[in-house]
Amino acid sequence: MTTPPTHLDPSELGNKDYWDATYTHDLTTNAHNPSHTGTAWFTDSSAPLLTIQHLLSLSLPASTTFLDLGTGNGSLLFLLRASTHFTGRMLGIDYSPASILLARRIALQKGYSEEEVAFKEWDILTPPTREDGWNEDVEFDVVLDKGTFDAVSLNEETDEAGRRVCEGYCARVVRMVKVGGTFLVTSCNWTEGELREWFEYGAGGDDPGGRFAFDGKVEYPKFRFRGVEGQSVYGVCFRRVR
Repeated sequence: MTTPPTHLDPSELGNKDYWDATYTHDLTTNAHNPSHTGTAWFTDSSAPLLTIQHLLSLSLPASTTFLDLGTGNGSLLFLLRASTHFTGRMLGIDYSPASILLARRIALQKGYSEEEVAFKEWDILTPPTREDGWNEDVEFDVVLDKGTFDAVSLNEETDEAGRRVCEGYCARVVRMVKVGGTFLVTSCNWTEGELREWFEYGAGGDDPGGRFAFDGKVEYPKFRFRGVEGQSVYGVCFRRVR
C-alpha cells in the first residue's frame, strides 16, 4: 500500500443530492420529450467510442459479462449492446434511484429487455444487505467506471477510519472483477500515473483481497502547452491478477 495522491477539493459533484436532482430533472424532461436522455459523460472526448474500441481490441469472447459502475442514464451499456458482438450479461448500478428509473425507461424506449440490459440501485461504497438482493460475490469479466471514481473523489465524507471514502474504492471494485478480468476507469480528474497509484498499488486503501495490474490504456488526443504535453481525459485498463 502506498500513500494516496493529494486528494481533490470537495465539490457538489461528489454529493448524492446533486445527482438525485440531476436525474430527477432528466426523468421529468424525458417524460415530455423522450429524445432527452440526459448527459453522457465524456462524449466531447469521444470516450464512449474509444472505450468500446479498446474493449474490442482485447479480443474478449462474445459471452463476456459487463458491470457499469455509476451507470447514470445507461448510455455506455446501450452503446455497447448496440454496436458490439457481446451477448453476455450487462448490468448498470447507481446509488441514485432516479438514475435507475431513467436508465430503465430509456431501455424500454430503445426496445431492450431486462435480459439484454439491466439496472439496479446500489451504492458500491455501502456494504450490501439481504434486502438489497445483491450478492457482492458476483464477479464480472469487465467492470467499467466512466467518471464514477471522479465523483467519489469529490465527496468529502470519511469512513470509520477517518479516511476520505475514495480511499476504500479500489478494495470494493476489485471484488467485483473476476480473476483475470478487466477494470477500465475513465477520468478527467486523475492522470494515468495517479490512477495507477490508486488502483495498481492500492493507495491508501485496505487489503482488498485481490490485486490489479496495469494492462494498457485508452489513447486520447493530446495537447501541448508551453512545451508540456497533456490530455484532458485518461482511460486506464487494469487486470485482476489475484
